[in-house]
Amino acid sequence: MGGDRGPVVNIEGAVAAARELGLSILLVGNEEELSRSLRPHSTNGLGITICHAPETVGMNESPSAALRKKKHSSIRVGLELVKRGEADAFISAGNTGAVMATAMVTLGSLPGVERPAIALIVPTLRGQAILLDAGANADCKPRHLLQFAIMGDIYARQVMGKTSPTVGLLSIGEEESKGNELTREAFKELEEERSLNFIGNVEGREVFSGAADVIVCDGFTGNIALKISESAAEFFTVSLKEELEKGLVGKLGALLTRGAFRRFKKRVDYTEYGGAPLLGVGGMCIISHGRSTAKAIKNAIRVAAECVENKVIDHIRKGIAVS
Repeated sequence: MGGDRGPVVNIEGAVAAARELGLSILLVGNEEELSRSLRPHSTNGLGITICHAPETVGMNESPSAALRKKKHSSIRVGLELVKRGEADAFISAGNTGAVMATAMVTLGSLPGVERPAIALIVPTLRGQAILLDAGANADCKPRHLLQFAIMGDIYARQVMGKTSPTVGLLSIGEEESKGNELTREAFKELEEERSLNFIGNVEGREVFSGAADVIVCDGFTGNIALKISESAAEFFTVSLKEELEKGLVGKLGALLTRGAFRRFKKRVDYTEYGGAPLLGVGGMCIISHGRSTAKAIKNAIRVAAECVENKVIDHIRKGIAVS
């Protein structure tokens, strides 16, 4: 039910995932509205069912109020399905705060994890990296960043296929002494953790260079980095398109570079990455962008399936226990 575009887009993405990926999908929300939105789609042979949830959490509602007052919201019902083992993962483009709060209460946190983290996949010159936390925790302690690093390292190994991922701490300078109290103390803890291939501080300009496979920061810093990156990608894409469409020479150039431009756009398009796993809770939960398209929802479902297949939660549970 969530997201800026509502159930129509979510259903379109779910149908595409069921058809292309062969997955069974439970649509959680108002049964009448979901059935109406599902009618235009051909679903014969697809494993798509509806699970009724009479209440909806608005995008601007207080997460704590929604958690307290809306016991039958689509978010709560969906996460309860995961808790009972009736679903393997939960995906939502709705109220991020409500999803996180409800996931913590419903699924609980994994032993040894004090704070969950939103793990964001970012494109780099060397492939892909993972940045966490991208917005779950505005205020963090050094040990929280260490836990984020361990979870990110496990995700990079199990899902992204990196055999020895490098871990960097996002700061304002490469030197150990640079940064605020949080980063300086976190540096020491990361350096002492022998299970990590910690390479030290990385600056903002190095995030997309591929300097580190796992980039750790507090959620306040990570969310700002995320929003600036999205804005920059959109600015360059639109500006380049406008310039290429100016005059005959520009249009000819656009024709000749169409393939490269299409590949570039795909590389920086958030819809290709679908959604960000909420790591650290006792069930697989994927948080998608509020303005997700059907393509983004389909890819969020794909990400969820990859996490389940690679037993990410089990690996995090074991990894945190031995750290």
